[in-house]
Amino acid sequence: YTFGLLFILIFGTACNGPVKKDLPKEKEHPKLIKTIGSPRYGNVQCSLQDKTGNLWFGTTENGLYKYDGKSFSRFLMADGLNSNSVFCMMEDKDGKIWIGTEAGLCLYDGKTFVEIEIPLPKNLPPNKNEHYRNSNWVFSIMESKSGKLWFATINGVYIYDGNSLSIGKASFTRFIINDATGGFLSTNNNVERILEDKAGNIWFGGRTNEGVYRYDGKSITNVKLQELFQDGPKPKAHNWAWPQLQDKNGNIWFSNWGGVYRYDGKSFTSFTKKDGLPGGVTRIIQDKKGNLWFGGDAGAGLSRYNGKSFTRFTTKDGLLNYSIWSILEDKTGNLWIGTRETGLYLYDGKTFTTYSEYKHQPATTNKR
Repeated sequence: YTFGLLFILIFGTACNGPVKKDLPKEKEHPKLIKTIGSPRYGNVQCSLQDKTGNLWFGTTENGLYKYDGKSFSRFLMADGLNSNSVFCMMEDKDGKIWIGTEAGLCLYDGKTFVEIEIPLPKNLPPNKNEHYRNSNWVFSIMESKSGKLWFATINGVYIYDGNSLSIGKASFTRFIINDATGGFLSTNNNVERILEDKAGNIWFGGRTNEGVYRYDGKSITNVKLQELFQDGPKPKAHNWAWPQLQDKNGNIWFSNWGGVYRYDGKSFTSFTKKDGLPGGVTRIIQDKKGNLWFGGDAGAGLSRYNGKSFTRFTTKDGLLNYSIWSILEDKTGNLWIGTRETGLYLYDGKTFTTYSEYKHQPATTNKR
């Protein structure tokens, strides 16, 4: 009997093959949930990591998200934002977060949102473009070494000295770059990005300017890309540029729809799609290892530059959306990529993981 039982056990095991183990399930993680608008539209437009380690993501249409490493919290107009379309953010030296939206400026102190009014000149001419006429977009915010805050808005550039803030009001000084009026985005200064370099010069750029502007604390110089090229093709269709960053070697990087431009203090060198870049570049960052990352719009994608060559990342690598508007390196060295369709991806140096999802829900608070 014992022999027969042993035979059955052995034979049965052989017929059934090796014992199957449960396959490891994909690790669940929280996601940024989009509920407002079409799944095809909207961007994760900007991002930052605050002093306490929280990650913040500003979107067009879907408000502001905070990720504490465990879950996402969303803030909308019902929570105090003046618009659900967020374009830029900056944490100041006191830990307060300044938020630039389609409707203007908000300040978050960790508990509440306060709308900050930037007083406009009475003689400011109306915007010639009807799409932007009734908006007060804030495109970028920068805190200079002196502690002053600079704001690039659709109504011009403004400076806040940091000393006179009260609830809902602050003292701003309008910064005049030129006297030109008109243009696609603005009625006056046409500035969308601001950068301060290590020498204290402040750079301004936007899509209706020719070249870029440099302010040395006393005077403003219009630096034209066409006149300062060391090699490579000169920009033709797009002679404007956004100042993006100054790298660890002191080079300043600018971008536009044609590619990127490296400025060494004397001349420009261009990098285009043929070099391995995205086409039109919207965002540039430098990671802790010294690599430069370039994100592009209109399907341009993501590229990494190690100082010698470019590496492109595609759907084969897990990056499902090629239109990139924000790149953030967190304190652990992970990259967070914000894209169109309100997409968010985490890149850990090996793989891309999707951190966003669309769930349609009736919007109760969408527009003002």
